[in-house]
Amino acid sequence: MTNLPDGIQRREFDGRQRLATRGQPVYGEPTDGEWRCWDAGRSKLGAMLEAGMEIDLVGGEGVLYLGAASGTTVSHVADFAGPTYAVEFAPRPMGDLLDVAEARNNLFPLLKDARKPDTYSHIVESDLDVLVQDVATRGQARVAVDNARFLTDDGQLLLAIKARSEDVTADPETVFDSVCDELTEAYEIIDRQRLASHDDHLGVVARKR
Repeated sequence: MTNLPDGIQRREFDGRQRLATRGQPVYGEPTDGEWRCWDAGRSKLGAMLEAGMEIDLVGGEGVLYLGAASGTTVSHVADFAGPTYAVEFAPRPMGDLLDVAEARNNLFPLLKDARKPDTYSHIVESDLDVLVQDVATRGQARVAVDNARFLTDDGQLLLAIKARSEDVTADPETVFDSVCDELTEAYEIIDRQRLASHDDHLGVVARKR
């Protein structure tokens, strides 16, 4: 089972134990005092934690989050992490992401393309602890490899591979193997698991080489 950092707990919501972080609610999630339920059905990273993948978090990590969308998952990350840079390409969800960031002084939204890290390299720190990636694009491994520059020497990659974004016609397992093979250019893969609550997604934990 994953060792959870201080900023994440397992608390009872709707009669069962679920992940929770301490912060301002964002998407109407159930709360227990200051604690807000982290719905693994809406969050690939939450699903990876729920699955007990070999994720190494202690709290306070510097994070680069690629594919932040409207801020559902990155809001939970910012609740327990240190400086959290949230990259999102689409203008429409950026308004929601900015609203989420107003209550979190450590969350920095960036309207940028994760495939072009040069466009935000002057803003994002170059010694971050964790890269979280959840982008719906072809070439997901290339995005992770190109953004490895922002990680410390033993930085951690937490990646949700979307098979249909790579090739909608191919067998998902074939896609997953291909993406993981390409990742080894920059990372050592520590753990990989299918995410039961997210169709045709693979969770990957890796370390920068």
